[in-house]
Amino acid sequence: MSLKLLIDMNLSPDWVSVFQSAGFDAVHWSSVGNPKAADRELLEWAYRNEHIVFTHDLDFGALLAVTQKPGPSVIQLRNQDLLPDQAAQIVLRALRSHHSELSSGALITVDAARSRVRILPI
Repeated sequence: MSLKLLIDMNLSPDWVSVFQSAGFDAVHWSSVGNPKAADRELLEWAYRNEHIVFTHDLDFGALLAVTQKPGPSVIQLRNQDLLPDQAAQIVLRALRSHHSELSSGALITVDAARSRVRILPI
């Protein structure tokens, strides 16, 4: 099953082509929702549409803990450089390494050194 990614407003739309080139379905929030929407709305859309949220925002971990739902999965990029040309390899590596966890529900935090996985619900 191919993973479907929803890229948060705080990350560049350039990530869409990076993910698509790597064989993943991807959409930027600005093309499917209100750019000023609250994180909760984005999370609900991802859950209903079976997408994984890709973000730089730490709020999603707290939202997942409050909802106690088994999804959607969230990948948080915690890297100094958020642009695809600098961070794509570590993100793509995490997507491939944690495909099964992301498919069943996980919060994954990725930085240059490692990725940490928490299984949902938190």
